[in-house]
Amino acid sequence: MSQTILIEREGAIATVVLNQPDKLNAMNKAMWMGLAQAMQGLSIDNSVRCVIVRGAGEKAFCPGADISEFESERSNAAQAADYGRVIQQAIDALWNCPHPVVAQIHGPCVGGGLLIASLCDIRICGVSGRFGVPVRNLGLVEAYAEMAPLVRLAGADIALEILLEGRVFGAAEAREKRIVTRVVPDADVAAEARASAARIAEGAPLVARWHKKFARRLLDPRPVNALESAECYSCFDTEDFRLGWAAFLEKRKPHFVGR
Repeated sequence: MSQTILIEREGAIATVVLNQPDKLNAMNKAMWMGLAQAMQGLSIDNSVRCVIVRGAGEKAFCPGADISEFESERSNAAQAADYGRVIQQAIDALWNCPHPVVAQIHGPCVGGGLLIASLCDIRICGVSGRFGVPVRNLGLVEAYAEMAPLVRLAGADIALEILLEGRVFGAAEAREKRIVTRVVPDADVAAEARASAARIAEGAPLVARWHKKFARRLLDPRPVNALESAECYSCFDTEDFRLGWAAFLEKRKPHFVGR
């Protein structure tokens, strides 16, 4: 894996770091590939209960694409389509991760950075956070797969406002547009993201994965079928249910095992 994508572990919490601080963590091709690889690996690791995604340092989450590689990697439609397939792999890996994913957002979260954050389940930023997708200023189009997470979060009308105007706006407006889920003082972003991940990790991991799966399924307009409905009750046959039930009756904190 590229050293521009790092994985850190603290117990059941994994942190994926976009690690190009000299460019405020702008995304290049190797980083998209590394991000896909990181998320694919974490997705099959059942010892993980929550993933935090963050930029290196606290100056920026990610300001978007590393423009310096456009000449070699994205200078025409054929190259851009190949590059888009690399981004698609990262999108799929983030979206399909069964574990809850928390975005820890410091500073700019723009373009590809906003795409990454939009694929996370919880997005926590500081009051100085900056958001937008100003691709119009480069004469570029946001591809379907790259636009879809923003449309899901904010709605097609707000997504179009962001794309057509190309403004970069602040955290309060981002919260109003449902692009972020929580805004805290800048100094508290890391602690708040870590506290959120810790709360998730303390819960029953199978339940967290089921809730995430069900929330994704409810985005599909097709009616939930009988087999899918039956899965909602599978939790009653888990060891974690029995542990949680016993802990509640005994007025103590449960320690879930993921079975």
